Amino acid sequence: MSEIDKPFFAANWKMHLGPAETSEFVRRFRELHPPRERGRVVFFPPTLSVAAFRTAAEGRPDLEVGVQDVHQDAAGAHTGSVSAVMAAQAGAVWALAGHSERRREFGDGDGLVTAKVSRLLEAGVRPILCVGETLEERENGRLDEVLARQIGAVLDAVDAAELVYAYEPVWAIGTGRTASPDDAANAHGIVRREIEAHGGFAAAPILYGGSVKPANIEELLAAPGVDGVLVGGASLEPDSFAAICAAG
Repeated sequence: MSEIDKPFFAANWKMHLGPAETSEFVRRFRELHPPRERGRVVFFPPTLSVAAFRTAAEGRPDLEVGVQDVHQDAAGAHTGSVSAVMAAQAGAVWALAGHSERRREFGDGDGLVTAKVSRLLEAGVRPILCVGETLEERENGRLDEVLARQIGAVLDAVDAAELVYAYEPVWAIGTGRTASPDDAANAHGIVRREIEAHGGFAAAPILYGGSVKPANIEELLAAPGVDGVLVGGASLEPDSFAAICAAG
């Protein structure tokens, strides 16, 4: 894998913005954010909005699209699910894997996340592996242990040259709390160490995710080892996300 342009800005819309809203978002975002020579911008709309995104972003190859999750099987009787191959056929270039909400709400454990990453790689879709600790795990001094387990489970099982990583402290997602730049730098250092220890791509980007907003983007990107951000709530408004993408 060649080194990815940095900084890397990723927008996770979660269960927001249907096709019509997506089209309007992209129209406005294109006005606010002209193509840039450096950096990367990737959107993760709901699966039903991927086609609308691609249509609205036509002529702007710098605006890439991915899916928020895929099923661990290539096909089958899995009502409501989307396979990695389907995501690729729909034009998804990227996919999230192991987001904390998937782990918490849907029981995506390390084995399941590994299976999903494997399917994505087989389909030619590039995974962003999300890792991070809960508040309880952090307060109990288990940060290193949790990150080592989550990363090791995947890298010990797949050829992970195409992975990007996102460190998302669960206690900072949707809470308004944000890890300090020192916190982020420390955690990203652990992630980098584990990537190298398990034979991953040494220069893989590591994103920070957790209450990122225009007010704190500059200091987060300035933290050592932070190569970009995975943005939730602040990515739902084009003006806000454009301001974030203008940083760095």
